Amino acid sequence: QVQLVESGGGLAQPGGSLRLSCAASGSIFWSYAMGWHRQAPGKQRELVARIGTIGNTIYADSVKGRFTISRDTAKNTVSLQMNSLRPEDTAVYYCNLMQMGNEYWGQGTQVTVSS
Repeated sequence: QVQLVESGGGLAQPGGSLRLSCAASGSIFWSYAMGWHRQAPGKQRELVARIGTIGNTIYADSVKGRFTISRDTAKNTVSLQMNSLRPEDTAVYYCNLMQMGNEYWGQGTQVTVSS
């Protein structure tokens, strides 16, 4: 079993920045991908960014150039630096880990972008 604990959500003004972090613990193997998804009210959950074992990354078009995902493999952590935030980035952000055909989720952290 894998546990994911997110931190760092909160309120930011448009144009501001926030940094999300996620720590994974439990039965973690050497090869896994971690990422962030988000879900806004009334919308489906969507992928924001993902980073693989070798550091390869993918981003949603809506966040390219503004968000940066990074990971510390030794500590089993993943972070999401969010810059130039927009009101449409408001959502619950979920940390995600994929390994051995299984997928694990954190409890989610609220990000609100508003003036």
